[in-house]
Amino acid sequence: MRDEFLVFGAPQIEQAEIDEVVATLKSRWIGTGPRVARFERDFAAYKAIDHDQVAAVGSGTAALHLSLIAANVGPGDEVITTAMTFCASVNAIIHAGATPVLVDIDPESRNMDPAAVVAAITPKTRAILPVHFAGYPCDMTAIMAIAKDNDLKVIEDCAHAIESEVNGHKIGTLGDFGCFSFYATKNLVTGEGGMILASNADSINRIKQLALHGLSHDAWKRFSDAGHKHYFVEECGFKYNMMDLQAALGIHQLARIESNWEKRRTIWRTYQRVFKELPIALPVDPGENFRHAYHLYIVTLNDSAPVSRDEFLSSMIERKVGIGVHYLAIPEHPYYQRAYGWKTQDYPHATRFGRSCVSLPLSTSLLNKDVEDVTSAVVEILSK
Repeated sequence: MRDEFLVFGAPQIEQAEIDEVVATLKSRWIGTGPRVARFERDFAAYKAIDHDQVAAVGSGTAALHLSLIAANVGPGDEVITTAMTFCASVNAIIHAGATPVLVDIDPESRNMDPAAVVAAITPKTRAILPVHFAGYPCDMTAIMAIAKDNDLKVIEDCAHAIESEVNGHKIGTLGDFGCFSFYATKNLVTGEGGMILASNADSINRIKQLALHGLSHDAWKRFSDAGHKHYFVEECGFKYNMMDLQAALGIHQLARIESNWEKRRTIWRTYQRVFKELPIALPVDPGENFRHAYHLYIVTLNDSAPVSRDEFLSSMIERKVGIGVHYLAIPEHPYYQRAYGWKTQDYPHATRFGRSCVSLPLSTSLLNKDVEDVTSAVVEILSK
């Protein structure tokens, strides 16, 4: 039994981030400013795209919402997305005024099934919103072909997939927009925060304007030593900008992104080796053409397991090991049932997965002893 509770998804914060935050506070520029601009440049370089194709925003949800608006998605339009995702993917479509249309998942990759996407297209379909679930990339070759054939926009939800690639192409650069999250449990952490990649600079210019009330010039340009700039409200925008305090964390988190990826891959492989004989279904390893971000390590309990999924969750907590559920299928939630009449039986793969899945700790903050505690607890509970 552990002495202290192992928090699921606890971020790794090092001295470089702490020093940068302190320097930001001492500079007295804590809103959108030079560190946000640097973070944008660094992220663009990591994704091998131009700086003017990137916009930092206040959250991954904001990134999705702004991208849908910039894609001219609105009332009367339909957007196809997956039944297995966090509610933010669906809510952003609703906030844009459009109607979400769910499709079931492929049970192996746990991503949206391209064949189901084709079947869901109607004359009202305007866009596809694929979610690279747990860091495993969607079949973007198929999805982009479907989009091209039907003249649809593609907004990639890359909240789990900063490091992911398909056929050597970086996730977030394949669709018209790529949306990233830097929430506290993500592979790159700024507390809250997000980033948008767009296929053209005009879209990013509009997104940056929308992210700060629709103003023609952002606060940094208006109040910096470049001289005062008068502004005009060009559109009815939002308060979705990122702060320098957030970017101060992101700059150094991004600098370690590849070494952290290596550490999570090592933990992932340990889990795959230790758990292979247990009555659980393990996540599939990516094929040679796919680079996995290793964001979440999710198992599902087999019918032969000695405990139910919820009993397993309770047993892990009793052993002071934090776990997660990613996720109940979207049609399980009362709001969507009331608003859209979605039924769980129409999405059997997503429903079954959501009712049997458990996410195990995979953070780079884990010590070797923590990993041993996780594996020991899982083996003990499932070997009864």
